[in-house]
Parts: sequence; structure tokens; C-alpha cells
Amino acid sequence: MVKITGIIKNSPAYHSDMRENDVLVSINGHNIADVLDYMFYAAEDFLKITLLRNNEEIAVDVKKGEYDDLGLEFDSFLMDKKQSCSNKCVFCFIDQMPKGMRETLYFKDDDARLSFLQGNYVTLTNLSQQDIDRIINMKLNINVSVHTTNPQLRCTMMNNRFAGEKLKYLKQMTDSGIKLNCQIVLCPELNDGDELRRTLTDLGNMMPNITSIAVVPVGLSKFREGLYPLKSFDKNSASEAIDIIEEFQNKFLEKYGSRTVFPSDEFFLIAERELPDFDYYEDFSQYENGVGMLRSITDKFEKALEIAEFDGKRSVSIATGYSPFEQICKLASLASDKWENLDCSVYKIRNDFFGETITVTGLITATDLIAQLKGKELGDELLISSSMLRRDSDVFLDDLTVSDVEKALNVKIKAINNDGYELLDAILGIEF
Repeated sequence: MVKITGIIKNSPAYHSDMRENDVLVSINGHNIADVLDYMFYAAEDFLKITLLRNNEEIAVDVKKGEYDDLGLEFDSFLMDKKQSCSNKCVFCFIDQMPKGMRETLYFKDDDARLSFLQGNYVTLTNLSQQDIDRIINMKLNINVSVHTTNPQLRCTMMNNRFAGEKLKYLKQMTDSGIKLNCQIVLCPELNDGDELRRTLTDLGNMMPNITSIAVVPVGLSKFREGLYPLKSFDKNSASEAIDIIEEFQNKFLEKYGSRTVFPSDEFFLIAERELPDFDYYEDFSQYENGVGMLRSITDKFEKALEIAEFDGKRSVSIATGYSPFEQICKLASLASDKWENLDCSVYKIRNDFFGETITVTGLITATDLIAQLKGKELGDELLISSSMLRRDSDVFLDDLTVSDVEKALNVKIKAINNDGYELLDAILGIEF
């Protein structure tokens, strides 16, 4: 049962006898507990709805177009509390953050509903057989953080005695036709080497319903006192990981027509290897995990550069992390070389906030931007990646805002998505 907090004007619900503050009990005989129940059972064109109004049960019939929104509003998107993580993974980045940051940054979600609706990754450890049955019944394709298929090792890595046992859900779901995208956070001397081979072998046996696998290197901040002793990848260990992954890519490509498993861009950068060609990444299904992002940005930027026109004069700067710095420099040079009145500077930002071992752009803070760019020639505008900011906001991880940084550096800032077309437009000052 869920309380209705609003009715959208002119919606099917608006033209029925449903009211704000009614309690939604069931739709077509199915009890409604959360957003998944609501979306799934309200999709039909004829609905028999049971409500509670002033503790009295009321029946309402609604006719609408199939899959049209019924038009009800609730207190929260999920219509329920967000499920929190029950693990304490040895590599968890949230446990590596300093104290005193905003409370929401310390919340670890592990909610299968958000996996289906927003693409979040879940560990399966807080799911019951009933939850899995619902996923199968509703045909919900989700994203799973696997890390290893060795049950004992998974328990160790996730500090959860049920973590190994929950691996059975992978086979239940894939056998039932559920499509899974998977993620492996790779830790040197823990789940790499032969353990990685084991994991990829096991996941390969569940294909083709394991549709993609991203392998990403563990990120270690300077705030690891009292935590599990982990090592960062170096050139040799990153190369070894790529070699294992590409060994399985070849097997999967031959058997299933897809490489399926991909190392994140960071592995190639650490290993000092050239980024693969565009076709290597197939449909870029793991883009948000940093798989193929730099290749995509590069190729789109170069295509946009071929047809772009610019007849003005502009000076602009870009702030980026250590990992993509050289690649972003190459792109900036291509633009500057094409137009003599365009000056594009790229600044490499060292992550003093979390520690120098953190080299990705998305974890750069306002504090580090201000400290390292103060007094620099930043031009007409400073470009930053929107990944530095909280989703749908202008707030950095350290709670400073874009406006705070603009005032401190006396420059206009534009946050752009990780997209080559947008990057060139922003460099040229083209509004989009």
C-alpha cells in the first residue's frame, strides 16, 4: 500500500474517482508495494484499482491506453525506502572518503529497482528468492556487481557471509532469459590472474544472457587507514589483466559473435598501451563504466572537427584528471592547429583531496581546481566534465558549487558531458 500525494492534471487518474491522500492498495488484484509493482501492473489498458479512503475500501475502474501513465504521484520515486548495501567490500570507495562530507555521499545503495530503472549495479546480497522470482516474472534486465565467482573469495572481498551463496541467482536469472550486464572491480593479487580466468569462464557459461562485462581497476584513496591492504595496478599488472581479458574476448567472439568482456580505459592508460579502435567496443554497452569512453570521445571529436566551422577568436581551457590528460591534449591540439585564432589549454589536475593514486576526472574536487588553477591563464571559459558534479546539480564532491569556483578563479565555467561533439562545441563556444 502506498499513499497517493498528487494526481497529474488531465491524466487517466484525474478523470477517475481517485484523489490525493488516497492509499493505493492494489491494481487488478496485485498488491502495490513500490514503483516496480506500480509500473508493471498499471501498464494494462483496463485497471481495477482498490483504494483506501478514510479507512474505507473503494473500487475504481480506469480505462487508458496501454502503457500510458496512470497519472499518480507519490512521496518518492521508488514509493519506498531505497535499499542500502549490506556489504563492506574491501575496495569500496565510500569507505575511503574523508569524514565531514555531506551525509548523502556515505549512503551505499544496493537496490535492484534502481538497477533496472537507472542502471545502478547491485551485488544481490540483500535479495531474497522472492525478489529474484519477481525480477524473473517481471522480466527485469539488471546490472550485477559480480567481482568473482569463487564463493569463498566473494565472501572475503565483500565481507558478507552470504555473498558466495547469492551467486546462484546469476544462473537462475540467466536460465530464465534475464539479461545481465556485469561488473568486476579488479584488485591485484586478490581476484586477478587465475581468479579472473575462473570468473570469466563461469560467466561465459551463462552467455548469451550475460550480455556485457566491464572489468575496472580498484581505486585507492589516501584514506585507507585500518582497511584491507590493497595494491594499485602498475604497468605490468595492468598489461597482464588486459591480456587475460583479451584471451577471453577471442573465445567469446568465436562462440557468441561478441567480445562481451571489456577492460576499462584506465587499464590501457596504466599499461601505456594504445586505445583500441572504435569497433573493438561494439555497442559501447559499458560506456558509463569508463569502457571505450576515451575512444568514443576521440572519434566523435575528430568527425566533428572535419565539418566544423569557426571564424572567431577564442581562448579556452580544460581541466582534466591525470588519466585522460594526454588524450585530451591531443584533441585540443587538433582544434588549435586547425584555427589559428583558437587557443585551447589543458590543465592536469592532481587529486590532492583523495590522493594522487586517484587519477580519474570524475573525482576531481572544487578544492583542487581552485588550488591548482589559481593564477593560471584560463581564457574566456574553463571547461570541466559534468562527471565532477553531483547528478543534475552544480555541486562538487566537496560541497562547493560551480559558482564558488567561478568566483575563486574569476572565470566562467561550463560543465560538459563526456561526448566528443559537445567537447568541440564547447571549445569553439558554440551553445548547445
